[in-house]
Amino acid sequence: MKTLSLLNAVATALPTRKLKALGAALGLGISFGVASLPANADQAAGDRLSRLLEPLKTYAADFDQQILDGSGQRLQEAHGKMWLSRPGKFRWSVDAPYRQEVVSDGKEVYLHDPDLEQVTVQPLDERVTHTPALLLSGRASELTANYEVERQQQGARETFTLTPKQADTLFESLKLTFDNERLDMLQMADSTGQRTAIDFNNVEFNPTLEASRFVFKIPQGADVIREQTADNR
Repeated sequence: MKTLSLLNAVATALPTRKLKALGAALGLGISFGVASLPANADQAAGDRLSRLLEPLKTYAADFDQQILDGSGQRLQEAHGKMWLSRPGKFRWSVDAPYRQEVVSDGKEVYLHDPDLEQVTVQPLDERVTHTPALLLSGRASELTANYEVERQQQGARETFTLTPKQADTLFESLKLTFDNERLDMLQMADSTGQRTAIDFNNVEFNPTLEASRFVFKIPQGADVIREQTADNR
């Protein structure tokens, strides 16, 4: 199976497809070494996260993704580029070791696997918008309604841990780390114990992005699989 973790978190809202393995990854070995704030600070943590995210209208960055399985074995490493425009628009492109892309135009999500010549399309419904890959492109005010938020701080670095309030989610916890109030890392743990970390580099905050960046053109000859939400079946 080709696993894409945060990128494939959108795809995991769709039926599973057979995909190629991404290959061996580097270990995470990440430790924050900071103390959590008291539980009564949860609302303040959510408010602080909203204040950090609200000014973020557009975002572009290179990324390095690393994955460990539940036993701590190194699984995968991937590299690529991402762009977002809030609310609801997102493009995540993996360049290596295999090409794959997820694009949200605000109405539909497209998962494109060039090697399989396959495009999977699904409406941007509530379940998909709760996947980690699209959380950042959503409205910050919705975070505290859907997630328990805890905050940790060490110097200029702030880490927010989001735990879904609903049981039907694709991850058990998601961490967003800001350095000097700028997002530079995402970490995710899922129900299988797999852990993923994505470091962002060459970050651009609120750059001017062409609308065409979030328009996906289905390649000629590609196998198109259109999925419907439960409400539309």
